[in-house]
Amino acid sequence: MSDAVEVPQDMNIPHSRPSLSPQEAAAVASVMATGHIAQGPVMENFEQALALRIGRSQAIGTASGTAALHLVLLAMSIEAGDEVLIPSYVCTALLNAVNYVGANAVITDVDPATGNMDPFDARRRMTDNTRAIIVPHMFGCPAAMDELLALGVPIIEDCAQAIGATYDNRPVGSFGHAAVFSFYATKVMTTGEGGMVVSDSAELADRVRDLRDYDKRFAYRLRYNYKMTDLQAAMGLVQLSRLDEFVGQRRALAMNYRAAFDGSKFQVPAADEGHIYYRFVMGVPGDPAEWIRHLAVRGVTCARPVDPPLDVLLGRNDCPDARAAWQRHLSIPIYPSLTTTEQDRVIEGILAHSEVTR
Repeated sequence: MSDAVEVPQDMNIPHSRPSLSPQEAAAVASVMATGHIAQGPVMENFEQALALRIGRSQAIGTASGTAALHLVLLAMSIEAGDEVLIPSYVCTALLNAVNYVGANAVITDVDPATGNMDPFDARRRMTDNTRAIIVPHMFGCPAAMDELLALGVPIIEDCAQAIGATYDNRPVGSFGHAAVFSFYATKVMTTGEGGMVVSDSAELADRVRDLRDYDKRFAYRLRYNYKMTDLQAAMGLVQLSRLDEFVGQRRALAMNYRAAFDGSKFQVPAADEGHIYYRFVMGVPGDPAEWIRHLAVRGVTCARPVDPPLDVLLGRNDCPDARAAWQRHLSIPIYPSLTTTEQDRVIEGILAHSEVTR
C-alpha cells in the first residue's frame, strides 16, 4: 500500500493543540480592563485555587515550569557538590535546572513501558551526596511513588505533564517535599507560559517567594524575575475550572485508541485509572522516524515523545531501557479538541502504515 497523497496544510492535524474557549478570552479581557496586568491579586487567587486542587498548603506562581524547578532547588539549598537524581527519558529542562544551581545531575534509567524513573536503578545510583530526586510523571502516567518515597531522599515531583493525574487516589503533586507544574501552551492546562511550585513547607515556600522577585528589597542577594502575571493567572483560573473536563476527554480518546489498536503489534499505554494521557505514547515496530514521515504525508503530525535520552545526549549511554524506549516510542495526537473525524484519520494512517510494514 502506498502513502496517501499529501494533505493540504489547512487540513493537517497537529501533534499538540491548546484547549481554549471564549471563557479564557473574557477572563483575560477582564484583567486588562482593570489596568493591572502584572503579578497581583488574580495570580494569588490562582495560587490558592491550585493549592486547594492539589491538597497542599502553599503554592507559588512562576514564569515557567523550569523557573519553578530552579527556585525549588535553590530553596532547598542544593549547590555544587550535591547530587540530584533525574531520569534519562525526559526533556533537558530538568538537567538545565540542576546545572543552574551547580549541582551534579545523576542520570537514572526508566521503566521502558511508562518512561517513568526506575526506583531500583535510582537506588543503585544513590550516594552519600544525593540530596534530592526529581520525579516526573511522564506523559500523564503517575510514577511509582511508594517505591521512590521509600528511598528516603527528598522528592521533587515534576507534574508538568500530569496535572489531574492521581496515584493511590491522591493527586500527583501531593507526595513530594515539593512539586512543580508547567502551564506552557500545549500542556494539560495552559497560561501560555507559566508554572507553579506547591509544598506543605512554609519555610520552602517563603524562600521561593523571596527568590522569585528581586524588587523592593532592603538587603541584597541574588534573586530572579520569575513572576507570573495576572493576565496568565486569569487564563489559568478558567483552565483549572475545566481540568476535569480536559481529563475526561483525554481518557475517552485514549480508550478509542486502545480499542482501535487492540490485538495489533503496537504496545499501547496501560489502562491505569490515574493516567490522564497527556501523551498517547505507542511502541511501534521499526524506526519511529519513518512512522513520523509517513503520517506527515497524511496530514497527521506525530513525534518522538522526548528528545534523545539524557544519557545519550551526554555521551554516557548507560541507561539501556531509556534508549530502548526512545528507539520505539511514537507520540500521536491526543488533546480535548481532537475531533472524532481527526482521530479516525490518525487511526487509519497508523493502520495503513502497519499493513505496509507487516
